Amino acid sequence: MFGDGSGAALLIILAVIVFLIILPCIRVVPQAEQFVIERLGACHDIWTTGLHLKMPLIDKVAKRVPLKEQVVDFPPQPVITKDNVSIRIDTVVFFQITDAKAFTYGVEQPMIAIENLTATTLRNIIGELELDQTLTSREIINTKMRQILDFATDPWGIKVNRVELKNIIPPSEIQDSMEKQMKAERERRETLLKAEGEKKSSILVAEGKKASAILEAEAAKEAAILRAEAKKQAMIREAEGQAEAILKVQQANADGIRFLNEAQASQAVIQLKSLEAFAKAADGQATKIIIPSEIQGLAGLAKSITEVAAK
Repeated sequence: MFGDGSGAALLIILAVIVFLIILPCIRVVPQAEQFVIERLGACHDIWTTGLHLKMPLIDKVAKRVPLKEQVVDFPPQPVITKDNVSIRIDTVVFFQITDAKAFTYGVEQPMIAIENLTATTLRNIIGELELDQTLTSREIINTKMRQILDFATDPWGIKVNRVELKNIIPPSEIQDSMEKQMKAERERRETLLKAEGEKKSSILVAEGKKASAILEAEAAKEAAILRAEAKKQAMIREAEGQAEAILKVQQANADGIRFLNEAQASQAVIQLKSLEAFAKAADGQATKIIIPSEIQGLAGLAKSITEVAAK
C-alpha cells in the first residue's frame, strides 16, 4: 500500500513538473506582431499570428516585433543653413517594420540609429539651402529625407513611410526681423487693399454718374419725341377739323344749290343767294367786294326792302 501511494504521488509530481515546463512553451502571437525564435543562440524561426509551441530549455523568444506603423518624434536638432544661420529643427518619422529578422539582427538599437541618421541627413540637406529656402521648401525637404532614410534603413527591415519637419526654430534676432518684415508686409497689403477699394469706389461713382447722365439724356430725348408727336397729332387733328369744316360747308352749298334746282327758283332768288354767298365769303374780313353787274340791281332792291322793313 505504501509503495503504491508513493508511486502515484511521484507520478503526480512528475506530471506537474512536465506541465510547468510545457506551459511556458505554449505561446500565442497576437495580431500585428511577430516573434523571433532562437534555438541555442541562433535564429531558428519567425512566428506569425496564432498558436505556437517551442522546445523547452532550447528555444526562446528573442524579440517581439510590432508590425504596426510607428511614429517617432525626435527632439530639435541644431543645423546651419547655407548662409550660416543656425536654426533648430525637430522632425517626426513614420516607419514600419517589414522584416522582423533584419530588424532584430541588422542594427543595435534601431531607434537610436534612426535618430542619428535623421539628424545627419537633415544637416546635409539644410546645409545646401539658405534660410528663406528652408522656410519655404518643407515639402522638398520632407521628400528628400524620406527617400534617403528609406534607402538607408532597408537593410534593417524598416520601411520609412513619411518624414515631416514638425517645427523650424530660427534664432531670436531672426524671428524679430521676420516679425517686423511680416508686419511691414501686412501694412503694405492693407494700404494696397485700401487704395484698391477707393479706386473701385471712384470707378463705381463715375459709372453711376455716367449711367445717370445717359438715362437723363434718353429721358429728355423721349420727352422731346413725345412732345413732337403730340404736336404733330394736334396739327393733324386741327387740319382734319378744318378739312371736315370745309367739306361740310361745300356739302351745305351743294345741298342748297340742289334744293334750288329742285324747287325751280326764279332768277331773282338765285341772284339773292349768290349775294349771300358773297357775304359769307367776305366773312366780315374783306374790305372790298366786287359784285357782278347782273346782281347789282338785285342788291339795290334788297337794300330798299331792308330799309322799308326797318321803318
